[in-house]
Amino acid sequence: MSAERNLLFDLVSIASASYKEAEACDYLNARLPSLGWDKSYIDYVGNVVATKGEGDNEIILLGHIDTVEGGPKPKVEDDTLWGRGAVDAKGPLCAMAIAGGKVKLARNCKLTLIAAIGEESDSRGILYRLPLHKPKACIVGEPSNTRGITIGYRGCIRAILKAKDGGGHRSADAGPLTSVTLAASEILNRLRSNDQSGKSIAYSPSGAIVSMRGQERGRRTAKMELDIRVPIGGTLEEYRLLVEKICKKYKKYKVEYDIALAIPPHVTDKNNIVAKAFRTALRRQKLEPRVVVKSGTADFNHAAAWDCPMVAYGPGDSTLDHTMTEHIVLSEYLKSIDVLETAIVLISSYVSSGVGFL
Repeated sequence: MSAERNLLFDLVSIASASYKEAEACDYLNARLPSLGWDKSYIDYVGNVVATKGEGDNEIILLGHIDTVEGGPKPKVEDDTLWGRGAVDAKGPLCAMAIAGGKVKLARNCKLTLIAAIGEESDSRGILYRLPLHKPKACIVGEPSNTRGITIGYRGCIRAILKAKDGGGHRSADAGPLTSVTLAASEILNRLRSNDQSGKSIAYSPSGAIVSMRGQERGRRTAKMELDIRVPIGGTLEEYRLLVEKICKKYKKYKVEYDIALAIPPHVTDKNNIVAKAFRTALRRQKLEPRVVVKSGTADFNHAAAWDCPMVAYGPGDSTLDHTMTEHIVLSEYLKSIDVLETAIVLISSYVSSGVGFL
């Protein structure tokens, strides 16, 4: 098995669910210097950070090393690697690690690889790194089927609906469990009614129940967490007000809400220099570029704070994210390394000299 395949198989074989990333981080940190990176270390919160080159023009390769729980047992069958994280997002992370280690940077350029922790939970890894960098360009490692150039993601609101009382008879007062369920149902139905039929799901809102809990033992309590996806073009305030308005309808039933998480949607210019570099790199590999926007939310949204040209790119089929059939085609993974290497060289040349490549 080649070094490229070994790196990915080994990393996928190390379980690294959010808050349990330490072993995988130690492994990657130890491997990066042998891949061509000048320096590698684990930062204060647990991210793996590697650098190459020196200069004022920083290019960031931002991936994440954490995964959700579960997944298929890691194994290789012919040209396919199975395992949690193969697609989301150790495949893209390893592709960036290999490609970044190979490239020859232009003068006055610095390349930084960040294997962030916590992307699947609270994004604590990228939030810690944000004030430490002022990059001229950023590539976010997320699956895009090798040919895709992702320029946007929906936002996310986590709303917690809750209610409680001192007790009552259900025949006269349905109680907190019922009132919270009705309020949540109305929110979800309203989101569905706003569906922009015929357009990409990224431009429509959606909602799902993350968890629900309640009991009736004298005192009655209910709590439900909703995952509301904010479409590209929408605002966090618009959807917070939707939750507030519906909860107010159930005020007499003591329904309240908290916002546990709020991440705005973000879309970049499809003609920014990073996107152009990937179009050129893909065509050099005889692949037809495809610009996409995604229905999920990622560290891409947080990286918008850097206000630099950016896209997300990587091998893997994102419809397999978080599933029990998660797998990646190894030949596509290897091809993405070639695409990334070319794109990084083009971006490096541009940020160093300001000379375009198209």
